[in-house]
Amino acid sequence: MRGKIIKGIAGFYYIETEQGVYECKAKGAFRNQKKKPLVGDNVDISIQDEENKNGNIQEILPRKNQLIRPTVANVDQAVVIFAAASPAPNLNLLDRFLISMEQYNVETIICFNKSDLVTEEEKNNLKKIYEPCGYRVIFTSVKSAYGLDAVMNLLKGKTTVLAGPSGVGKSSMINYLKPDANMETGQLSQKIERGKHTTRHSELFKLEKDSYIMDTPGFTSLYLDNLEKEDLAYYFPEFEKYYTDCRFQGCMHLMEPDCKVKEAVAQGNISVVRYENYKLFYEELKNKKRY
Repeated sequence: MRGKIIKGIAGFYYIETEQGVYECKAKGAFRNQKKKPLVGDNVDISIQDEENKNGNIQEILPRKNQLIRPTVANVDQAVVIFAAASPAPNLNLLDRFLISMEQYNVETIICFNKSDLVTEEEKNNLKKIYEPCGYRVIFTSVKSAYGLDAVMNLLKGKTTVLAGPSGVGKSSMINYLKPDANMETGQLSQKIERGKHTTRHSELFKLEKDSYIMDTPGFTSLYLDNLEKEDLAYYFPEFEKYYTDCRFQGCMHLMEPDCKVKEAVAQGNISVVRYENYKLFYEELKNKKRY
């Protein structure tokens, strides 16, 4: 039987199939091959006990992609959710996440929730930072259901990672988009004798045919992994149309003269906030290589 992993916890994997959800273990051969099933994986399973819906994962089908943070597979897009206020958005952390998704070539939509707490001017300021980079920026308020129909339309026909720091309304948004999510999670938690649901693990919810959302644990920090400082500029999409005209090939857009990226910052064509984060990340990568 074929299905999709919707949750993995304590060595058990929950596989959604056309016949329902089966609790499965992975074959020992996967450990020998150093392969670990991930939420989002499409798998073939064998049934051991139909009445109790238990089985074993026999094969992990080829992955479209595999993300490290969050650790999930077969993702079409990411919606990264930050609060527009209370707490104020940490744009350094947001830019780290955007770089991570650029590394995986995953399209990312930026969602600022709690938008009822900010003015139109504050919304426009956030748009001015990220829309010139090519990111779609949306504003929502789960409290008033503002903008959530637009979110639902963005999710149709795709497997979408919902990610963001704790306390920004991500779980509340999932409960709106998938009202029975708590019920389903509660049933799984009861089966594995765990307490009330908190997002400690990645979990997949089916919205409708071919539409899934992945709930992931809230992050408070992200490290820039598998990235050389010389390549950092390539993960800032708004730099691209400028850096080919810099005087020096291989310009790092820091101290070099006749740098078109720095000129674009000075002219207001590239966000100062983004550029300052670029400089901070460059120093972080530079210092990391010393140890």
